[in-house]
Amino acid sequence: MSRLGIRVLGSPVLRQDTTPIATITDSHRQLVNDMFETMYAAKGIGLAAPQVGRLERVAVVNVDDQPLVIINPEIIDRDGTVRGEEGCLSIPEVFGDVERSARVVVRALNLDGETFDVEGRDLLARCLQHEIDHLHGKLFIDYLSVLKRRSAMAKWEKERSAYPDGIRVITDAEFADAPADDRM
Repeated sequence: MSRLGIRVLGSPVLRQDTTPIATITDSHRQLVNDMFETMYAAKGIGLAAPQVGRLERVAVVNVDDQPLVIINPEIIDRDGTVRGEEGCLSIPEVFGDVERSARVVVRALNLDGETFDVEGRDLLARCLQHEIDHLHGKLFIDYLSVLKRRSAMAKWEKERSAYPDGIRVITDAEFADAPADDRM
């Protein structure tokens, strides 16, 4: 396994739609392993392929110590709404309140190519929706009001200089010092 560079806001890959995976290969399995390692190193709870510069329709999440791989995910049922704070590993230090469905059911493939459904509530529902949005080129800041988006972007402009190549590399020192949080 190895840590991958996380693309940050401004990287074109974050705004692209991904391609469904027709056949799961060993390279996809390696990608998933590397994505989990990267997500854990960054102290996140979700990571989608575009965030590591890839256009396959795959994401990983881990909420409440329940690691989950979702390949070609789609939301097949949802209800309720709830507003909550979100952050993103691709937009470090920027947060905003986003309204999401309180409950979702997602249908996806696992690493063996088998279809499964997962029901998410609360944080898992939020995380699933956030990662599926990434797979379609959408970011949490897109849900913010114009005023709050401007504020978030002003904060990002101050942070952006730390990533001159548009890639966030999680160093061993950063990993050791970073608090666990709910960034996706």
